[in-house]
Amino acid sequence: MTRKVLIVDDSKLARMSIVKVLKALRPDWLTVEVGDPDQALASVGHEAPDFVLLDFNMPGKDGLTLAAQLRESNPGIGVAVISANHQAEVIDRARATGAVFIRKPLTEQSLAAFFDGAAGRGKFAQ
Repeated sequence: MTRKVLIVDDSKLARMSIVKVLKALRPDWLTVEVGDPDQALASVGHEAPDFVLLDFNMPGKDGLTLAAQLRESNPGIGVAVISANHQAEVIDRARATGAVFIRKPLTEQSLAAFFDGAAGRGKFAQ
């Protein structure tokens, strides 16, 4: 089944890298890219993504704050925070929002584990 993934990162290069990994893993899934948290909040309403992959470090609002807002307004959405910042505090805060923490560099294995975990919770079919 085709799913839609919202990719939120202020770096175009990072978004391209995420799309590359995602397309290798799920070539039939649709992607929507935005460059900041405000665009992400607006996009969720009209794009209705199944998953959101977002960067931790963004100007204005960090990914953890955005993850909490997304999960609050869309409890069924799968959210992953992707970051090279592997500090226990960041990982714990991501989990506290209901998001999954994925370490950079993003790999097919880590992304597949996120999608499979969401499917295993019964929220999404593959």
